[in-house]
Amino acid sequence: MQPTGNTILITGGGSGIGAALAHEFHVAGNQVIIAGRRQSALDAVVAQHPGMAAMTLDMEDPAAIAAFAQTLIADFPTLNAVLLNAGIMVAEDGIDLPTAEATVATNLLGPIRLAHALLPHLTAQAASTILTVSSGLAFVPLAATPTYSATKAAIHSWSLSMREQLKATSVDVVEIVPPGVQTDLMPGHAENEQMMPLADYISETMGLLRQQPTPAEIHVERVKFLSEATRRGEFAQVFGMLNGGH
Repeated sequence: MQPTGNTILITGGGSGIGAALAHEFHVAGNQVIIAGRRQSALDAVVAQHPGMAAMTLDMEDPAAIAAFAQTLIADFPTLNAVLLNAGIMVAEDGIDLPTAEATVATNLLGPIRLAHALLPHLTAQAASTILTVSSGLAFVPLAATPTYSATKAAIHSWSLSMREQLKATSVDVVEIVPPGVQTDLMPGHAENEQMMPLADYISETMGLLRQQPTPAEIHVERVKFLSEATRRGEFAQVFGMLNGGH
């Protein structure tokens, strides 16, 4: 992925990691379109970035995703990158079916549906990129958020398979693997000193994304405790530490 000159859609761009990455891509000379459910949040980001665009999108709604993709391509025919960042993370006590279904719809089906809708356009570009966002919890799950962890594991697996399927096309697949970051993804995260400061996370992530060629997976140092646990032979130990075991 080239660092500048792209037309990039960022879902979940109204806050947190999405808004911060939108800022970085914008100042680097890319046309950025942010999407999210809350128009007010999108408007606040765009107001600080003249030239940035915003479109509302409900990642749980299949029909809305299909219509959104058509409008996006018509309005931004040079679109050559999509960052599938939108997601929700909710604690579950046992099996909380409404939460589980909403999490799967937003975190897994949403990115798959949007990628499906945009892929014919992206494959027609000379060079394009699909960026997925998984999590360190894709590699070692947090028991308090079972469905969130499962959807991120699925996104990791899906990214691997789509990268292989698309290797003969113009489309690269890059997986971004965040640790816990100080955002409002869950109540208390933004103030939790155990989470990585957002500015530090974005700085390290952008540094990795600017490498040429772009790494297939973007692991900041902070996430490797989780993402490399199995490789180190420490999965059980890390799972216990993460989930309060001994």
